[in-house]
Amino acid sequence: MVSDVSVNTALNQQAKTQVASDKLAEDFSQFLTLLTVQLQNQDPLSPMDTTEFTNQLVAFTGVEQQINTNQKLDSLVSLQLGNVMGSALGYVGMNASYVSSEFYTDGEGQTTINYALNGVAVDATLRIENESGDLVYEGPAETSAGSHEFIWDGLDQFGHSVPEGTYNVRIDALNNNDEAVGSTVVVEGRVRGVETQNGLVFLLIGERAVSISNILNVSQPDEQTQAETPEEEQTT
Repeated sequence: MVSDVSVNTALNQQAKTQVASDKLAEDFSQFLTLLTVQLQNQDPLSPMDTTEFTNQLVAFTGVEQQINTNQKLDSLVSLQLGNVMGSALGYVGMNASYVSSEFYTDGEGQTTINYALNGVAVDATLRIENESGDLVYEGPAETSAGSHEFIWDGLDQFGHSVPEGTYNVRIDALNNNDEAVGSTVVVEGRVRGVETQNGLVFLLIGERAVSISNILNVSQPDEQTQAETPEEEQTT
């Protein structure tokens, strides 16, 4: 099985390559010392067979070439990981949609929630809970199979604005046999930074760290477009 390429695995592999290189240099030095001593003390009238020495030299050369190849591969992996981190920085300040039931809200704006039902339902409810598991919103959801969009205004059941924080959205749907209908939820948020966890690159969205592999699309925030509008056009 091929392991995932990450910062940790790359560093571990580089360390192993360096250890192998140091060990080869030490072994080769000892080999040359032994060879020199044996040649100095051999019987001139009955010289030793050099076949074995030649075979060992060939073996050392093969190992050295393999270690050099590993060093070049380590450099390529490090370069690739650097490119991944550099590419991830391009997400900062953008709105990103990602596969997750958890999302962050600043308590001041709307949140777009996309969900897809795996089949037709006769009853479906969309529920939003806070980090403590308390229900803050409940409303009907679409029952047809496929993708749907819901825009939450950030208000709870009583019409009050919810506080800033991380929330969880759940789609509870049943078909005509009272069997649960599966669903997939996609939420969005503003990317505020990039970090690595266990050697993998994550985007920081609100209070969450989202793997780049879960990102579906990114877009520019609306306010950025407004900021690019000429000042004179904004004057009334």
